[in-house]
Amino acid sequence: MEPVCGLDVALRYIGGKWKPILLFHFQHGPRRFGEIKRLAEGISEKVLIQQLKDLTEDGILVRHDFKEVPPRVEYTITEFGRTLAHALQPLCEWGNANRARAAAEHSDV
Repeated sequence: MEPVCGLDVALRYIGGKWKPILLFHFQHGPRRFGEIKRLAEGISEKVLIQQLKDLTEDGILVRHDFKEVPPRVEYTITEFGRTLAHALQPLCEWGNANRARAAAEHSDV
């Protein structure tokens, strides 16, 4: 029997460029929209809104609307999201260890 890889399941939750990066930033505590937009440099507002919506619908983040004027919304990582962020940590470490090589080969890193 062939070994089974769960990457299909993991990528269902974190597929794309921005979700893993957003997830990394949410490990350090609740974040407001403007704060996460600054941290995820280069993401458009439209894409950020959609990614946050997807992560919330998937149970990775919780959205808390304070029902204030001006509007104040905060996102917090769930315990389920924390397990996924923890699983991504080795990829972060691999990326840091190979950043110089990637930068030499690709100018977009």
